[in-house]
Amino acid sequence: MNEFTNRVFGCAIVKAVNANYNADFTHQPRTLPDGTVYATDKAFKYSIRHYLTHQHPNETIFFYKRLNDDMNPLTLDETFKKVFGDFPTKKVKKKKKGGEVEEDVLNKSGIAGKLLTCLDVRFFGATFAGETNISIHGPVQVNHGINRFPDNEIYSEQIMSPFRNPEAEGREQREASTLGQQSKLKEGHYVHHFSINPQNLSEMRRLAGDAPGLTTEDVEKLKEAMRSGISYYDSAAKAGTDNELLFWVRMKPDSKKVLPVFTEYISVGREDGAVVIDFGELPKVLNKVTDDIEQTEVYYIPEQTRVINLPENCKQFDLTTGSEIG
Repeated sequence: MNEFTNRVFGCAIVKAVNANYNADFTHQPRTLPDGTVYATDKAFKYSIRHYLTHQHPNETIFFYKRLNDDMNPLTLDETFKKVFGDFPTKKVKKKKKGGEVEEDVLNKSGIAGKLLTCLDVRFFGATFAGETNISIHGPVQVNHGINRFPDNEIYSEQIMSPFRNPEAEGREQREASTLGQQSKLKEGHYVHHFSINPQNLSEMRRLAGDAPGLTTEDVEKLKEAMRSGISYYDSAAKAGTDNELLFWVRMKPDSKKVLPVFTEYISVGREDGAVVIDFGELPKVLNKVTDDIEQTEVYYIPEQTRVINLPENCKQFDLTTGSEIG
C-alpha cells in the first residue's frame, strides 16, 4: 500500500432543511452566544465512522458503540478485548527481596500498535483511558461546523406519543396520551473546516514498533465518507440532513505552508430558489501559495447547488458519483 504523505486542507458542508443536525441536551439545535447555529466535530466524525462501519466492514472501527448480551454499551477495556483479545504484556525484571523476579506488565507500545490498525484511530487519533493511558494525536482534525446561511431560524412543534404516563400529575394527564416536543432548524448550511497532517502519527508509529500509518487507500475511503456519510446516516432525527459539498486542497509533499480556516471565507445563500455557495476571497488566499498546492478539488451536486468564486484550475466532481463535471 502507498503511504499518504501530503498535507490536506479543506471543508465539508452539511445541509439541513427542517432538520436538527446536531442537537444539544435540551434537543434544540446548538447555538453560539450570538445565536448562530453550529454543530460539533463529533457529529461529523460519527457520521464518518458509521459510514465506514457499514460500507467497509473489513476495516476495524474502534470508537463505535458495541453492546453486550444485556444490550448495554461495552466499556473501553471491554471493547479492546472484544476487538483484539487480551491486552498485550511484556516481561520486566523487578527487584524484590531475594533478588530479581520477572513480572508481566501491560505493553503500552503493543496496545498503541493494535489501536493503529483501526482505520478511525489512524484518522482521528485516540484517547485511551482504561487499563492504561495512551494518547494518539490523529492526522485528521475537524473543526466545529458553523451555519453560513444568513438565517438561524429555529422552530418547535408538539408531537404525540401513543402511550400514557401513569406517573404524570393529575388524573386527566395520567389518562391522556403523552405530549412531547421537537425542535428543528428551518435551513442551515454547516461548514466544517478540516486538515490532514500524516506526520502527526510519526512518533507514535515509531514507539509502537513501526505501526501502520495513513495510506492512499485510507484517504480515498475518508473522502468517500466525507462526501456521503451524513446522507447515508438515515434516521428520523437526522431526516432532512445531507452532505452538500466537499472542498479538498492537497499540498505538495514538501510544502510546509499552513492555510487558514476556510469557514469564514464561505457564505451560502439562495438565488431563484437554488442554493449558491460563494467561496468569496478564498481564491486570493490560495493564490499566494500556488507553488505549494498540488491540486484543488470540489465535490457537489450541480443539479442542486451553484458554486461561485472557485479557485482557478479547481477540478469539479459530482458529490454522489465522484465523476468529473463538465
